[in-house]
Amino acid sequence: MPQSSTLILLIEDEEQIRRFLRATLTAHQFRLLEATTGNEGLQLAASQQPEVIILDLGLPDIDGLEVTKRLREWAKMPILVLSARGQEQDKIAALDAGADDYLTKPFGVGELLARLRVALRHAARAAGEPEDPLIALGELRVDLARRQVLLAENEIHLTPIEFKLLATLAKHAGRVLTHQQLLKEVWGQTYSQESHNLRVHVAQLRRKLEADTARPRYLLTEPGVGYRLRDEGVK
Repeated sequence: MPQSSTLILLIEDEEQIRRFLRATLTAHQFRLLEATTGNEGLQLAASQQPEVIILDLGLPDIDGLEVTKRLREWAKMPILVLSARGQEQDKIAALDAGADDYLTKPFGVGELLARLRVALRHAARAAGEPEDPLIALGELRVDLARRQVLLAENEIHLTPIEFKLLATLAKHAGRVLTHQQLLKEVWGQTYSQESHNLRVHVAQLRRKLEADTARPRYLLTEPGVGYRLRDEGVK
């Protein structure tokens, strides 16, 4: 979907943030709707059907978590939440409620646009584009059909759990997945609180994928929230 036809709904009560996002998004040819309260945002989402929603968690009437829950009762468009530093539990709750990603204030233009590109790409896939069994992220190749992983053309041997964890992250590349989301997807509902198990397997994956585990290129930690497999221009 070309950016010029992409309609974004911004639900944010802070004028300074709205002004910054308005200037940035219109300069990059996005169309923009604005709401300053949760109720107004819900009404605009229903009537205008935007492609993406940017949602502040701290609204004056309904908190962003409740807005996310209400939207997810009927809407599938990506939701990108905005939060202040130190609100890790709020971020986790929003992601678990159905938000697709988050940005921590203050954030830069590059980070915002990258998150939007990822959100739009995932939305296009969800709208009916067939899933590609081969996921390429820089020199990393994850073949879902063959259950094979290549790094710089060299095959990386993973255990079944390691492969399932990497495949889950790869299918959502560029998006943060919470500890609970990963535990449920990889190990099942009964393991949803065993975060130590997840940390152990992430460490094992990094030893196999990263040249420097202290400065990972691919498997990134989102402190207090979860993990993200780098998508945009792996460096």
